[in-house]
Amino acid sequence: MIIEYIDISSLPFLNTDLEVDGTYPREVEAFRDKIRQADGILFASPEYNYSVSGPLKNAIDWGSRPPNVWADKAAALVSAAGGSGGNRQQYHIRQIGIFLDLHFINKPEFFLRRPLAPPQKCDRDGNLIDEEIREKLKEVLLSLYAFTLRLQGKSK
Repeated sequence: MIIEYIDISSLPFLNTDLEVDGTYPREVEAFRDKIRQADGILFASPEYNYSVSGPLKNAIDWGSRPPNVWADKAAALVSAAGGSGGNRQQYHIRQIGIFLDLHFINKPEFFLRRPLAPPQKCDRDGNLIDEEIREKLKEVLLSLYAFTLRLQGKSK
């Protein structure tokens, strides 16, 4: 499995006035190409105000412009937030995914709750150091991998 991080920070705010003769701004075209080429999608995001973060929703919306590059992709969700671990935003993304024709794995679910006290889950550089959490994340990735192959009609 190869996982590629796709940086969405350079995407302009969705504005259909930026669409010219069926083309999109360079950054948007590059983003859409990455999604189009991906076999599966792992959404990893914090929760903001009980919902999807603005930058992620913007990226999702750019990908949905015709032709929808999300369609028929396998997907999984991981999130982080205070007490909820981001479960509300995950359910909102699942709702959005219905329109996008995304196919989400159902289990395992992954919600990283911010600890109120040590031990910390990550080191100072942001690397995940908690072995239990690493194993849970691995289970999500293996489930996404198997589901992706199943949707493609392939075996492991």
